[in-house]
Amino acid sequence: MAMADCLRARWGSKWNSHHPRVRLAFKRPRPEFTAARRALAFLAAWLLALAGAPAHARLIEQIIKVPVKVTDAYGKVIEQDLVVTVYHDSDAAPPYPMALINHGRAAKAEERAAFGRSTSITNARWLAAMGFLVVVPTRIGYGVSGGEDVEYTGDCTRKNYPPGYEAAAAQTLQVLDVIRQRPDVLPNRTLILGQSFGGATAIAVAARNPPGVLAAINFAGGGGGNPVTSPQEPCGTSQLRRMFADYGRRARIPTLWIYTENDQWMGPRYPREWFGAFKAEGGVGEFVQFPPHGKDGHGLFTQAPEVWRPTALSFLQANGFADLTVKAQGPR
Repeated sequence: MAMADCLRARWGSKWNSHHPRVRLAFKRPRPEFTAARRALAFLAAWLLALAGAPAHARLIEQIIKVPVKVTDAYGKVIEQDLVVTVYHDSDAAPPYPMALINHGRAAKAEERAAFGRSTSITNARWLAAMGFLVVVPTRIGYGVSGGEDVEYTGDCTRKNYPPGYEAAAAQTLQVLDVIRQRPDVLPNRTLILGQSFGGATAIAVAARNPPGVLAAINFAGGGGGNPVTSPQEPCGTSQLRRMFADYGRRARIPTLWIYTENDQWMGPRYPREWFGAFKAEGGVGEFVQFPPHGKDGHGLFTQAPEVWRPTALSFLQANGFADLTVKAQGPR
């Protein structure tokens, strides 16, 4: 029934659709009022939906400076601050286990100088979502930390690897010592991991058996590689084999070594030899070599984390981190 018919039925002869007051009462609202009402209705609906939606955890970032003291291959002592990025998940409950990620080493000095700040953001987010406090140092000689090249290991024909990795390991341990003082950290539950030069540094740290470090993961670790001038043929492979054998004599921390068959920096053969030397001398570890990935599998750690994460998670759950679980990660 039309509105006019309803009104006639109610008011009878008193109803006059042409009465000016009646016409005023039923005028079409002005367009600007209609638009305003629609905007208010949309805003109310959006706020209602937001209130009912589950809140996503956030990745909390903190940037600090840590004073360190290291000795280079020539015996020179360098003291300076390095920049450290620290992450935790807003939903994680302290105290947190700790995971420290070490970056690699660019082949050219200008690339190291332009490195910026190491964040490892994708993998830091994954680790933080499992409850870790994630620590990412930018070591001396790189990007925002600057300073001398304390990790220099000589030219390709005269490699001397151990002092370079010892300098990186010394920085790592000094950062750990500082972060362990935080009241929101579990000092006896630490994971060390790194990629390329940082991966070999993880094994160098394991060889020191620092208290509280439960496991180490080496991603594509090694040195002396150059995918442009000598693909899959790093410098000083025999020196690296001896170095990893020495680490194996001392390391008693469980380690995981992750490589790919098409690593253009380290090649497919040498990493197996290095791990074999490490294991033969008593080192504790597992070696996993994934099939080729892209044009250069050396960057698997950052380029395809979905490939290696199940393997890494199983390793961690079997070596001191049995309570780890992967939760869904919403937008941060």
